[in-house]
Amino acid sequence: MTQNWGPRPPVTADGPEWRPALDVPPPGPQRRWTVLLRWLLLIPQYIVLTLLGIAAFFVTVAGWFAALFLGRLPDPIASFLGKYLAYETRIAASSMLLVDRYPPFALTAPDYPVRIELRPTSLNRLAVLFRLFLMIPAAIIANLAATGWFAIGWIFWIIGIVRGRLPGPVFGATAAVARYRMRFGAYASMLSPVYPKGLLGDAPAAGEKAASATRPLVLDTAAKVLVWVFLVLGLVAQVGSRSGGDYHENGLPNTPQVVHLVGRS
Repeated sequence: MTQNWGPRPPVTADGPEWRPALDVPPPGPQRRWTVLLRWLLLIPQYIVLTLLGIAAFFVTVAGWFAALFLGRLPDPIASFLGKYLAYETRIAASSMLLVDRYPPFALTAPDYPVRIELRPTSLNRLAVLFRLFLMIPAAIIANLAATGWFAIGWIFWIIGIVRGRLPGPVFGATAAVARYRMRFGAYASMLSPVYPKGLLGDAPAAGEKAASATRPLVLDTAAKVLVWVFLVLGLVAQVGSRSGGDYHENGLPNTPQVVHLVGRS
């Protein structure tokens, strides 16, 4: 993750449309016993993440006011929120069976195989002012995709136990959901001015050298179908929970950080 927030780098050829990047290694063998106990082993991580999320909420509020006046996040605020987002993404990648290695209890983990890249840029003050409303459509999409994944995640969990790895389409669709949630978090936290995109992967570019399995993230047809299945299942789960009068824990809004409206497992 980019953590050197000052001096601020110049705008690149991508300009303000550069989107936060997620790097995950290609799908490989995973130890079956860690897959079996994955969600149990991650309970301490979620406790720490919840406590950090409380702090991130107040830091985000302070950053919102600062961004209205400065047109950017102050470097200390951007650094903390970026590290928090990286930590959250590492835990999400582990819980979604994208990697086998246990995430460290640290905001900075340069040796961990899951990394994000953020590039600090200026912010539009008007977009900051209305950020809470602007991010609602992306929050709904991210929530539906995540809810749909967790609705059938137990199937992927069984596959991981039996095969010791995730099939390619499952890995791709899962990585797409994890990356979209990360990009939504970056946008909601004002770490990026670019609206979340790329839920169905990236268009292959001629001559582009892959930096990781998710940069670029090119999904085959089966993976794209899975992403649509996640969205449909998420919608069914949300409608079903509300029609029954039970507001599911993954409903909107649900998180200690106001900028993260995505439900967590």
